[in-house]
Amino acid sequence: MAPAPPATLRPGPWQWLRRELFGSRLDGLISIALLGFLLAAALGLAKWAIFQAQWTVISANSTLFAVGRYPLEQQWRLWLLTTLLALATGLSWGLLRALPRSGSSGPPPILWPRNDRWAAAILVLLALWRPLALQLTLAIQLRWWAITALLLLARWAAGRWGQALPPLVRRLIPLIWPLLYLVGMVLISGGLGLVQVAPSDWGGLLLTLLMATFAILLCFPLGVLLALGRRSTLPLLRWGSLLYIEFIRGAPLITLLFLGQNILGFLLPGGLAPDRVWRAAWVLTFFAAAYVAEAVRSGLAAVPAGQLEAARSLGLSMPFALIHVVLPQAMRVALPATVGQFITLLQDTTLLSLIGLLDLLGTARTVMANPAFLGRNAEVYLVLAVLFWCCCAALGLGSRALETRLNPNLAPSR
Repeated sequence: MAPAPPATLRPGPWQWLRRELFGSRLDGLISIALLGFLLAAALGLAKWAIFQAQWTVISANSTLFAVGRYPLEQQWRLWLLTTLLALATGLSWGLLRALPRSGSSGPPPILWPRNDRWAAAILVLLALWRPLALQLTLAIQLRWWAITALLLLARWAAGRWGQALPPLVRRLIPLIWPLLYLVGMVLISGGLGLVQVAPSDWGGLLLTLLMATFAILLCFPLGVLLALGRRSTLPLLRWGSLLYIEFIRGAPLITLLFLGQNILGFLLPGGLAPDRVWRAAWVLTFFAAAYVAEAVRSGLAAVPAGQLEAARSLGLSMPFALIHVVLPQAMRVALPATVGQFITLLQDTTLLSLIGLLDLLGTARTVMANPAFLGRNAEVYLVLAVLFWCCCAALGLGSRALETRLNPNLAPSR
């Protein structure tokens, strides 16, 4: 019987600090200088935020930053959509922990690993701090607390009983998200018995997230098709995809946004031209698709040619060989670059303010132009930076979690 491998001892905090930050005299001096600089910057920021900043500009315009000019009497739809999103998030979060990865033969997953406990604690702190910091009414505070409680309750229930679900139900659960997206579009815009709310009334964080998610959901399949088209043996398809990608990549996004706002009105008849919001959304989609195509093409180039030949030799047709053999491997390679493009796309939505749309940055400019809040630029831009950082960090964390789940050689975080 082979002897068991020796147990590895985890270094304590002092041993870790000495090894990572104070390995040599020069490393120690550099670490002390950097830590002193970061501490001084953090203390200066905290002093300004607590004693000098005037956060009234945020609390007085919190609704405007969140939803723009969305009618007050119809904002119950947005609260309903937020509740549904919290339930779906908690359900998906719990099931990802409860259900083992496909092909994984390791120990059963931990339902509440350390990272999840930290995430739950941060959610609770945000739910307690955000309504009080923004001086919201008691009714809105209770709504935020209830939504956070529903999210964590759904996370606990899905993690506790997710393995008991029938296999058919497990396969259908991912369909919740596209269905919820369609329901959300109906709730936001109206229809099916709801009052219509014009896209011109959308604004703030609502418009930014809506434009980003719309473009992300559509640019990904379009980018995959363009990447496959560029590698096609059909000359017309290959050169058409190449010309499209190179034209889009060679034109600035702001130029394409202005073209989309002005040219479509002349090219299409009066009743067929989409609203200004949807024109910008389609321009963002077509722009991001060209960059996603290049990211996917890099993943396709990383897959050995023998994979496709082996699939074809087993009798698979070309579409089935691409879908079941080549693309899954290529997507795993292209995932970091693709998510990086999604993050860039989210940040590019700030250009919408230059064409007259009241996205998050456009709303901030409107608030700062108010004579009652002149000189409060630092507070507004800091809040915008934190909001964008939270959204981008969520995409990055989701990308790393997906990479871990798709790679059976990586152990789940504990």
